[in-house]
Amino acid sequence: MPKRIIYWFRNDLRLHDNEGFFKATQDAEEVIPVFVFDTRQFQQLDRLGFPKTGTFRAKFLLESVQNLQDNLRKKGGNLVIRTGKPEVVLSELAREYAAEAIYTSKEAAQEEADIETALSKKLKVDNVDFEVFWQSTLYHPRDLPFWVSRIPDTFTEFRKAVEKLTKIRPTFATPTVVRLPEGIEIGKIPEIYELILFSSLPVSDARGVLPFHGGETEGLRRLKNYFWDTDHLKVYKETRNGLLGEDYSSKFSAWLAYGCVSPRHIYEEVKRYEAQRGANESTYWLVFELLWRDYFRFITLKFGSRIFKVSGIQHNILQKWENNQERFQQWINGKTGVPFVDANMRELQLTGFMSNRGRQNVASFLAKDLHLNWTWGAAYFESQLVDYDVCSNWGNWNYVAGVGNDPRENRYFNIHTQATRYDEQGEYVKTWLPQLANVPAAKIHQVWNLSPAEQKTFGVQLGNDYPKAIVNGNKWLKR
Repeated sequence: MPKRIIYWFRNDLRLHDNEGFFKATQDAEEVIPVFVFDTRQFQQLDRLGFPKTGTFRAKFLLESVQNLQDNLRKKGGNLVIRTGKPEVVLSELAREYAAEAIYTSKEAAQEEADIETALSKKLKVDNVDFEVFWQSTLYHPRDLPFWVSRIPDTFTEFRKAVEKLTKIRPTFATPTVVRLPEGIEIGKIPEIYELILFSSLPVSDARGVLPFHGGETEGLRRLKNYFWDTDHLKVYKETRNGLLGEDYSSKFSAWLAYGCVSPRHIYEEVKRYEAQRGANESTYWLVFELLWRDYFRFITLKFGSRIFKVSGIQHNILQKWENNQERFQQWINGKTGVPFVDANMRELQLTGFMSNRGRQNVASFLAKDLHLNWTWGAAYFESQLVDYDVCSNWGNWNYVAGVGNDPRENRYFNIHTQATRYDEQGEYVKTWLPQLANVPAAKIHQVWNLSPAEQKTFGVQLGNDYPKAIVNGNKWLKR
């Protein structure tokens, strides 16, 4: 048995169903849990004018790390905190504390994989073992009915094969005791301004769907509330396209993104719910959405860095995109003159969250109506979203931009049709664009057509109180 193993926490900030950490506690006499704040993840994207990780994401991460440390202390351990490049920091820690191995969670995307490779090379010099564990998905890639390189390019084909031929592995137990070596320098969790220059913790907007707080404890509490306390799981399929309120969807995505909650634990809770309260389309649909999340992870493994290129996984080099900074800023700031787009972008800017329905529409508007470089939009989502997940985010943007996994060629969202279907009375738009509060429902989603007399009646002057539309919105009315 190795005397000492370092466990490097990454996007698996939990103690339940954490195979790598569980095995570290079983394989070694002592375990040193470590989290490294990678400074590269907080750098400013100078060309685009925002940091790679924005304040909402940073706040959620800081809370998640703090909660992990608290939970480890309850088990007799602690969480060693460092800031820097993980491949450098961890190799130095292994040498300093004579660790025989480093265990960690396997990641799917290119940047993370490159760090694993760099760390592995450094550890070989000192004869330190490096072992990775795949634990971010519902299904394990080794159990799939095809090689990852042969993953189907459409989700439906993937889903049918997996549901028919593959079983989900059971969850791992939570370690009962963590034995930490004596004399370890723990370090401290940085302040947000130490990660992102000139920043402070974001203020919660009362209009937001949920006051997202990071950590395993909060994630499990949210799961219990949504499934068991309020019984919202039974109507998930009917409500999941909502726009306002805490419970139109599960909102598990933030805790899943940082691994505060295991997807397999959610699956087991769904099965327990079905056994006790009954199965229906909604219980299936929540697992269905987890399977979409799996799919984007496996697609990332298959295509590697192609998901980040403007040509996408289709390698479409014929499609041309515009790099118009002015138009991009209008989109970011919710000043396009299209209320449904602007309301969603304001919600994202002020809360770090946006509904799935909103994401599809604003992404389609950027790519298909403004013809802007879709990777800019994906990068902005990466910065802003509290539930940013590299595979789901970039996979979905590939999909909407028409360079990814979509069996329907030239998919296009008619913004007016979408707005009137999902915000029929304009309640969502008026929540985030109060200057349109007096515009009636029949006109709220086409304010660009308001006559001067109507503008006066409704108390909104286009070009002053609310922007004039930067596209001809009447094209949606003709379709």
